[in-house]
Amino acid sequence: MSSHLYEKIAVIGLGLIGSSLIKATMAKNLAGVVMSYDRDDAVRATAQSLGLGEVTGSIAEAVEGADLVVLAIPVGAMAAATRDMAPHLKPGAVVTDTGSTKTSVIADVTPHLPDGVYFLPSHPIAGTEYSGPEAGFATLFQDRYWIILPQDAPDEVVATFTDFLSGLGAIVEEMDADYHDKVLAVTSHLPHLIAYTIVGTAADLEGHLKNDVIKFSASGFRDFTRIAASDPIMWRDVFINNADAVLEMLGRFNEDLSYLQRAIRWKESDKLEELFTRTRAIRKKIEDIGQLD
Repeated sequence: MSSHLYEKIAVIGLGLIGSSLIKATMAKNLAGVVMSYDRDDAVRATAQSLGLGEVTGSIAEAVEGADLVVLAIPVGAMAAATRDMAPHLKPGAVVTDTGSTKTSVIADVTPHLPDGVYFLPSHPIAGTEYSGPEAGFATLFQDRYWIILPQDAPDEVVATFTDFLSGLGAIVEEMDADYHDKVLAVTSHLPHLIAYTIVGTAADLEGHLKNDVIKFSASGFRDFTRIAASDPIMWRDVFINNADAVLEMLGRFNEDLSYLQRAIRWKESDKLEELFTRTRAIRKKIEDIGQLD
């Protein structure tokens, strides 16, 4: 009898998340076979040179006989990938994803899955600004939250998937789709939007000023450039597919920004200090739960 949680895992997409998942699965011996697919020839060649399991240019071959299929691709590509692989999924297979939006992914994936295949949407709260198979590393998910949305999957299916994620080192939490999308709009999507905007503002400055902004970048601006260096395709799809939640949180942010603008204009030091004190406390809470790199 096999000691593996899944005999075969198929990973669709060989970016940071997909390659890290493969490395962690192989390092922890959580599957008998790990096969991956990517549509890009150069990406597949790099993955093969890195020893990332079995790599194929056929999505059908990748998912054939797989017990777990992981969609580690931009959310805008989910529907097409699911449609292509659906005829080749075996009964009882579990399909999950790693997308940063959940409502849109559920709407895009569910209609294409055949009866007898379970969809367990999920999202690892882990990542870096780097992309591609060479960016992956086995400890990416260690002590990081991985959110799952059980939906209507049987308890035993959810339990096995939870054990798999725990085996990767992740901390598993359950959430519903709408709530997830609002939480991530604040914790991930809005910060990226702000970073892209600030760095874009610097890019639009006139020559000498722009050069000196780059030359004399302080740590705060450098942090923004790190975030703004993230995969443009992935983040384009995130904002398009989580527009409602992002716009809601952006409206709240704009109100708070106007409040700060007034406080600075009228030199209301008490309001500034009160806000900065509250935000410092949030940082301390994140540190206390061990979610700082």
